[in-house]
Amino acid sequence: MIVSHGQTDIGRRRKINEDSIFAAGALFIVCDGMGGHKAGEVASSLAVEAMARFIERSDEDHELTWPFGFDPRLSYNANRVRTAMKLANRSVFRKASSDEEYVGMGTTAVVALFAPKDPVMTYAGVGDSRIYLLRAGGMLQLTRDDSLASVAWAGPPAEEVGATGSALRNILTKALGAREDVEFDVVDQALAEGDLVLLCSDGLTGMLPDARILEIATAHGGDLAGATRALVAEANAAGGRDNISVVLAQYRR
Repeated sequence: MIVSHGQTDIGRRRKINEDSIFAAGALFIVCDGMGGHKAGEVASSLAVEAMARFIERSDEDHELTWPFGFDPRLSYNANRVRTAMKLANRSVFRKASSDEEYVGMGTTAVVALFAPKDPVMTYAGVGDSRIYLLRAGGMLQLTRDDSLASVAWAGPPAEEVGATGSALRNILTKALGAREDVEFDVVDQALAEGDLVLLCSDGLTGMLPDARILEIATAHGGDLAGATRALVAEANAAGGRDNISVVLAQYRR
């Protein structure tokens, strides 16, 4: 059984919320859009819609056409996540290419899909939104930021540039919609009873260090709604310089 809660917030500095989230059933998505005059809002919502639609279709019809091919080296859910991400990339890219108002727009994306019967989560990420696994009092960043900071500080995907970040953190090397195609890793992650998965935009991680995020997320026990609200409130209290999106999902037998 998966228990979840998600929240997105405009923050204290921005005029619009360019983040979009999805948290329902076994699928969880956070997208952080970018671009001028609401283009980021359009990019993130397009990406979420494309991913959610394909995951729903592929759950109901195992004989559907795979527009980017089916990789036999990957699990069925990994192929679903891979295709969903690529469809989202194509949707944003085509919109940006066909409308001058949206030229240059794009979005980050992290997606987690839980298996219906097995203790396994499949995940992928593009950009600098993140997925964390909280287990036994610790927190592990599963995704790696696609930013110049990660290139400059090659090594484990930890707090290599600090909570306040660096200018390099804001320069993305990948985003959905930036190019006609995008490459990324898709990973199957085994789960244990009580594992908590956190998906978030950099409006959270840019405001709070990992240690504080872990402290807040675990302080509410099984109250995921309370934990989500507390994380958003703390990021706003720290300055709320960006839109803040948080999704928590917990695996329970």
